[in-house]
Amino acid sequence: MKFLRRMAVLAWAIACFWTVVACSAGQADMHRTENGLVQVPSQFDVATTSDRLATLLQERGLTLMTRIDHAQNAATVDQELRDTQLLIFGNPNVGTPLMQCNQTVAIDLPQKALIWQDEAEQVWLAYNDPQYLMERHHLIGCESVIERVSQALNGLAMAATQD
Repeated sequence: MKFLRRMAVLAWAIACFWTVVACSAGQADMHRTENGLVQVPSQFDVATTSDRLATLLQERGLTLMTRIDHAQNAATVDQELRDTQLLIFGNPNVGTPLMQCNQTVAIDLPQKALIWQDEAEQVWLAYNDPQYLMERHHLIGCESVIERVSQALNGLAMAATQD
């Protein structure tokens, strides 16, 4: 069982590596915030960015658990909100080892990606910086998993937001 889990994680890591290599040219546009978010500007509108991310998740074997359209939900109570979508996704082969390091990280799992349009009409994709989660939850011994997660999220964000 451990062998199969390690092989699955290794296969996922290799896929993530190639995603990062293919998308590394645009990483200069990434912004890390002091509250633990990584923000990436998108060349596309919110719906297109969300659709691209959903497709990438499926292609890479990640499970898209739900997609929340906050603007649509706001409209149901007669309120306005600029386009804002949240995708919740994950892979137990990656999340479980993190929770084995410290179960409190489960409050931040599965992963989330927020895609929104700001007041200047710029679309952004943001996600929790895995390094921030490592510090927040004192994930001792999970450095290699955190690094793989960071690379995978960076690659996904770049591929979803850039042509």
